[in-house]
Amino acid sequence: MKHLLPLLAFALSACVSVDRPSPTLAAVERRAPVVILVSIDGLRPADLGRGNTPTLDALAREGASGAMRPSFPANTFPNHYTIVTGLRPDRHGVVDNTMEDPARPGVRFTISDAKQTRDRFWWDGAEPIWVTAERAGMRTGTMFWPGTEAAIGGVRPSVWVPYAADISSAERVAFVLDWLRRPIAERPRLLTLYFDVVDKAAHEQGFESPEQDTAVRDVDAQLRRLREGLAAMGQVANLVVVSDHGMAAVPATNLIDPAGIADEAIMRTAQSGPILYAWPKPGAEAAVAAHVLRPRPHLTCRRREELPARFHFGRHPRVPPFMCMADIGWRFSSPGGRAYLKGEHGYDPADPSMRAVFIAAGPGFRAGSRIAEFDNVSVAALLRDLLELPAGEGLDGTAAPFESARRR
Repeated sequence: MKHLLPLLAFALSACVSVDRPSPTLAAVERRAPVVILVSIDGLRPADLGRGNTPTLDALAREGASGAMRPSFPANTFPNHYTIVTGLRPDRHGVVDNTMEDPARPGVRFTISDAKQTRDRFWWDGAEPIWVTAERAGMRTGTMFWPGTEAAIGGVRPSVWVPYAADISSAERVAFVLDWLRRPIAERPRLLTLYFDVVDKAAHEQGFESPEQDTAVRDVDAQLRRLREGLAAMGQVANLVVVSDHGMAAVPATNLIDPAGIADEAIMRTAQSGPILYAWPKPGAEAAVAAHVLRPRPHLTCRRREELPARFHFGRHPRVPPFMCMADIGWRFSSPGGRAYLKGEHGYDPADPSMRAVFIAAGPGFRAGSRIAEFDNVSVAALLRDLLELPAGEGLDGTAAPFESARRR
């Protein structure tokens, strides 16, 4: 717990220790329902119902569930921001885990660069649900979510914690429960909670490996602790559990050497999973097109304006002029020969392996509701509906997919 002390001092000065439940609160207090948005990075519909997810399976029985299509590209940052904004990446501007912007030449955004991830410049293209809620006078708390470390539109969540990979899943749940033990004037009404262990295990230890199963069981156990903690304090909650994308197996033989495409004399390149992006150097666009666009096995390269219409992608200035996509089950070898990624995502969202999870339970949902497959742009509209916020104009999704599952 020593590593938590600076974070606690920074973000939770009014909270009790994350190790101990508060002995107080309001077993007698009448508590307004809250909304808790939970992300389990990389969880697939196929991971459910196999004996590893009793809590998630119970939530599905008690509420609504269905498979969800991610937005393109099927990667972590763009899809997390789509889920909370209701806009596709091509509109909100977080177009991938790695990106550049013509307005900032020489600067590259990566998910490991805290200076960039905390800079509102990259996020101000859309308004996430916590900003909408805060502007409506509703307190929010975010236990990790891409974008929550930036003052988007000049607004931050009421309480938030800077991302730190070594904060365990159990500690993350403890933060959320402690926020809900706060006095009513300080208590969040909307909370986010993010788990990354399933995605990490699938990438590093192996797709459908024992380590991945262990990670799934661990997250499910932490969700059980969350539910028990809510019940102990008499806190009613609508739990909305999502994942950002699915996962596909990548055999060790199915690697593509990016050196066959990248020619640093005429272009800059960046890799994001099975995608390689290329920016021509000044005056070199024709040379890059001739070099990049020729046919290659297990790979499709296109200009951004030639991407399939179903991707809804290619108009934002942050989308590079050229991109090469590996076929499902193939990927580019990692820079520096780093051993990595026995499981992978970022492929065509239409592929069944990229399907994401959606489960929602609480007073706002009918038990046993099955929802037809839908696009993840609709989740933000559902959250607005649950929080009784305005529906929002110009979003790419609506709450219509959930109408038959809602209890009013």
